[in-house]
Amino acid sequence: MHWMTAAEIAKGYRNKTFSPVELTKSLLDRVDALNPACNAFISVDHEGAIESARQAEQAIYGGRALGPLHGVPLGIKDIIDVAGQATTCHSKIRLDHCAHQDAQVISKLRAAGMIFMGKLALHEFAIGGPAFDLPFPPARNPWNLGHHPGGSSSGSGAAVAAGLLPLALGTDTGGSIRNPAACCGIVGLKATYELVSRRGVFTLSSSMDHVGPMARTVEDAALLLNAMAEPHGDQQPVDYAADLSRSIKGLRVGYVRHFHETDEIAHPEVSSALDEAAKVLSHLGATVSDARLPALSQFLTAQKFLMLAECWSVHAQWLRERPQDYAQTTRRKLLPGAFLTAGEYVQAMQMRHLLIDAVDQAFKDYDVLLVANSMDPACRIDDEPEIVRTYTRQARMPFNLTGHPAIALMAGQASNGLPLSLQLVGKCYDESSLLRVAAAYERATPWHLLHPEL
Repeated sequence: MHWMTAAEIAKGYRNKTFSPVELTKSLLDRVDALNPACNAFISVDHEGAIESARQAEQAIYGGRALGPLHGVPLGIKDIIDVAGQATTCHSKIRLDHCAHQDAQVISKLRAAGMIFMGKLALHEFAIGGPAFDLPFPPARNPWNLGHHPGGSSSGSGAAVAAGLLPLALGTDTGGSIRNPAACCGIVGLKATYELVSRRGVFTLSSSMDHVGPMARTVEDAALLLNAMAEPHGDQQPVDYAADLSRSIKGLRVGYVRHFHETDEIAHPEVSSALDEAAKVLSHLGATVSDARLPALSQFLTAQKFLMLAECWSVHAQWLRERPQDYAQTTRRKLLPGAFLTAGEYVQAMQMRHLLIDAVDQAFKDYDVLLVANSMDPACRIDDEPEIVRTYTRQARMPFNLTGHPAIALMAGQASNGLPLSLQLVGKCYDESSLLRVAAAYERATPWHLLHPEL
């Protein structure tokens, strides 16, 4: 039961194969058994989840189902407000905090009838690393508990990959949904900037923060996005799951090889997985050709300057008054923001606009881009220098900077058994085409069917 997708759960409810209460109790038992090893949850709301399941059961069996996610369990990254619960951001700084109202995205998912199982671990304030000097232990990779699960949405990735939950929420400012998706072998979607509300989500870098779904299948990610997304302008609500089964024949895919072949030199197994993915998409009827964007270093430099400055504006007072309450890793990442000037911020913003224009220009020739995600498989969780080295070897940050939607998918296994991942990038507000290509790749490959043995 714990490996079922959200879509399969909804079908099971309709057929009365099992009930929301039965499913929720089963998953809570699994959380109680496995969380001490993988540390995905920092708090579990047993009573609230069971009560929500009872209410969902009565409504669904009474003919009042709210939609395909009614009664489906969800985990929430502990940077997102849920009324009456702490939002600690995995930090001593906010241990006493209690949210007085739901974040906007939580309000929408509550209205969809989802069951909130608890709060999930993260890197401190969504910028630290896997630290051992915090109130909660770091989440671990279910494929190998000695390895890093990615971050900063580490608990979200670990929980979904371990079968503790079918769905979770993550946030993504420099790749923090797509990195855990890569390390843990799941699906992680960063939608177009501001398609999902950030109200009630603790700010890291306001001009690049995104909230998004983490799931084991593309269909589940699309269903969760349906419930999360805000209207775009005068556009009618979009059903992001509607086109998932459509052929991708004739779609134009640009393969951004230079990110992982010259700008960075990816691990050979990562490069092979990307080349194989290009062949799969071509076999499915897409026209795949090499695409070129500005150098990866240009994106990373502009993103780093903007993020550091914006992070400092959030944390300056606490860093001056309570520096000892941050993990050492987090302090090292935040403090450089104190030394940036307004002129440097403006220059970085000017570079950002040029880079956005360059990516938009590329999309005149392509419908979707195939891009590296992480350049390396997950490293050991206790190897901080390697975590720092490998985290900067990635191609996720460009699309936080530009705001384009991007999805991470499992693309194979390394020789050590850890997942490999790819990234697909779409035009702004064209999540439908992006998800369509991702779903076609998923159907044609076996990777989403693999699970870690716990």
